[in-house]
Order: sequence, then C-alpha cells, then structure tokens
Amino acid sequence: MNDTICAVSTGVSPGGIGIIRLSGNEAVKIAASVFAGADLNCVDSHTIHFGHIKNGDEVIDEVLISVMRAPKTYTREDVVEINCHGGIIVLKRVMSLLIEKGARPAEPGEFTKRAFLNGRIDLTEAEAVMDIISSGSKYALSGAMQQLSGALSSRIKEIRDKLIYEIAFIESALDDPEHYSLDDYPSKLDGVVNDCINNINRLIESADSGSLIKNGINTVILGKPNAGKSSLLNLLSGTERAIVTDIPGTTRDTLSEQINLNGILLNVTDTAGIRETDDTVEKIGVKRSLEKSEAADLIILVCDSSLPLDENDRMIFEKLSEREKDPEATKQVKIVLLNKSDLSSVTTSEEILKYIDAPVIETSMIDNGTESAGSKEVKGINELEDKIVELFFNGKINVNEEVYVANERHKYLLSEAKRSLLLVKKSIEDDMPEDFYSVDLTDAYASLGLIIGEEIRDDVADEIFSKFCMGK
Repeated sequence: MNDTICAVSTGVSPGGIGIIRLSGNEAVKIAASVFAGADLNCVDSHTIHFGHIKNGDEVIDEVLISVMRAPKTYTREDVVEINCHGGIIVLKRVMSLLIEKGARPAEPGEFTKRAFLNGRIDLTEAEAVMDIISSGSKYALSGAMQQLSGALSSRIKEIRDKLIYEIAFIESALDDPEHYSLDDYPSKLDGVVNDCINNINRLIESADSGSLIKNGINTVILGKPNAGKSSLLNLLSGTERAIVTDIPGTTRDTLSEQINLNGILLNVTDTAGIRETDDTVEKIGVKRSLEKSEAADLIILVCDSSLPLDENDRMIFEKLSEREKDPEATKQVKIVLLNKSDLSSVTTSEEILKYIDAPVIETSMIDNGTESAGSKEVKGINELEDKIVELFFNGKINVNEEVYVANERHKYLLSEAKRSLLLVKKSIEDDMPEDFYSVDLTDAYASLGLIIGEEIRDDVADEIFSKFCMGK
C-alpha cells in the first residue's frame, strides 16, 4: 500500500487513446518528472493539462494528464491518468519510463483493491466493478450497477444492525442484570430473528435469477437431423454461425455461442441431430449432444411440423422423460419449437403434448438457410423470448426494483448466516441460557460481514481481486 502503482487501464492494442493510471503517494511526483508542460506538483486537483512525455530530450508522446488528489479519487490516494495515443509501443515506453522513475506495475485489480482497503467501497461494490466490465446483457449491467450503488450492502447492513443491537443487549444484561432485564426477552428475540431470516431468505431466493442474469442461461438446442436447430442458432445470433443445408446430419459436433436475446443472456449450444446411425463420427456427435443436454438449464427442442413424429423424435422424448424422473437431476426447463408451421402441418401441438409436458411454440424457420439471419419477424421468436422470461424470472425482470444476489460467495455466506440464526431459534425453543443466543448471533453477524468485507481474510481478498483485469 506504500508503493505507487501504474498500469495501462485501456486495452493494450492500437487505438485512438490509451490511458495509463498511477495511484499512490508519489503518483504526482513521478508523473511530473516525465512531463513537459505545467508543473504538476503545483496544479489544482481534478484538472487536465496538455504537454509531452519526455525521456530526457526525447519526446515520447503528446498527452493530456489528469491530476486528482486524495481523498476524492477512485483509490482515495493521489491518482494521475495519462491520456496517450493508443499505440502499443507508445504505451509500453511510457510505462517503462514511469517504472524507471519509481512506480511499479500494478497487480490485476489492485486499484479497486486499494479503493476497498481505503474504505471508499465495500467488497460487494468492488465485486460489482468487475461484473460491470464483464456484463453480457443490459440486465446483467443493471444488476451490477445496482450492486455498485450499494443496494445489496444496504440490505446486509440493515440485518447486521439488528443483530449487533441484540448481541450488545444480551452482553449488557449479563454484565449488569440490575439495569437490563431479560424477562420475556426470548420471545422478543425470536421475533427479531424471524424477521432477519425472512430478509435473508428473500436474498437467497433471488440468487438463482441473479446468477442467470449475470452468467446467462445454459441452453441446448435438441432435435432430430434437419429439424431446424442450426437455423435457430443462426437466427438468434444474427449471423451464419452454423452451416445450414437440407442434408440431414450436417452438424456433426456441438457448436456454442453466447447470445443476447433482448437483454437475456443465453449460452447456446447447437447439437448434432439425434438419431440412430451407423456412422462412427455421427454417433460421437449424438453422444456429445445428449451429454450437453444433461447440464443445461434450458432445453429448446426443435420438431419438424411438416413431417410425422418418428422413432428419433420419440427417442428424444424418452431421454428427456428419463431425466425428469431422476430425483438427483437438477431442475431443467424445456420449450418445444414446432418448426415449419408455415408449411402444411402433419405434426400438431396436441400430438407433441402426448409425449412431453412443455410449452409448444409454433415457428416458421426454414431449414435450408433461406431465412435471413437475425430476423425478428420470424414467427414464434418473440414468443420464445417471453416464455423464457416467464419460466425463469416469473414473467418479469426488475433489476432496478429488486436486489438480486448474483454471486455464489454471497449466496453461501447468506446460507451460513441463516444456519446460525436457526440455531438461535433452536436455543430459544430449548430454553437455553442467553449466552447461547449471543454465540450464534455473533456467527451470523460475522458471516454477513464477510459479504461486505467488514470481516475478511487476506487470502479471500487476494482471490477476489486476482480475477480483475489489469489497470482496474
């Protein structure tokens, strides 16, 4: 924390502008030592200055330098940002010069780590910074921005405030029983604990939706050959991602693509057509398709309405039904797309429903590639989007109104806090002494503190910030 650090905060690639950031007690002094222009040591905070980066008499680049003095900065340390031209060689030369003058290269996430350690943001807000950078959809971005604004922290702190009050009251009553009475206290505490558990439950229940918003819905497209699976992938991605022909078995292996469906992130895998075959390569593709379907959150089953159901369709129905009966299998959502509904239909929704209990949506994709990729006019695609929101998010996504937990670490610690509070309730039911309450209340308080970083081990902090990109 005593070092002055520096890093390229923009991508190290050719571009119009490249920004190098410094933070630390010597940030202004080091920047001033390589800058030909205004004396940065004497300028006002939060000002920008034009000049040149020089190594002796050699001019390296023409730049704008922003000077921001502590504590009103991202890290609460002195921060300098050098706006260079975006060439790779330019950025490397300026970085080398700053290191020569006394700065050291920052570790991944070290600027944000300093912001956390200096008390500018808590741990949930620090984690939100990386979530914003890696957001793959508007909902993921909104959720991360909400977390950065302190929405989750506020909920956690409200619960902790209630717990610390009760912990302090119990300790005071045990130390000074003449002034603090514990008469009827267990019933009062039971009400407080119930309220805290209810608030924690709401956050835990949001975790599944929060994870799907942040990480995307793992989606597998299944169907027999030539049903229109690859056409669906191309349509959703807006590109000719998969080869589409009228020859059955064109797709021999799985093909994955991350797709933003109007703000919903889908991690889509197109699979080889499921059918009995003697072709060795195609057999491997079918096996991989079925393996991929096992781990999916969402199965989109594409059926060809212009052909009667055959043994290949029924084999897929049977495989999905077998999984549904497995008590150890994770919950999976299924949607059937009845494709080519604009042609003369042979297979109907009613017939599909005899084999599988899932929503059936009629679509009009063409399986030979003649449908324009990415067209939102194709019948059924908007309905598919609405059905996904209905099945995964109870028909609505309100990240601006609700607090979503999108981090597995947060979910685990919330569960630990709940476990401790349930032990408090058990102690109350068993009429245990009040100091038993205090022990488990303190454990719940500590678990919640780990979420926001008020109690945090160094190795945990290092693990979290190591996942950040350089320069942030």
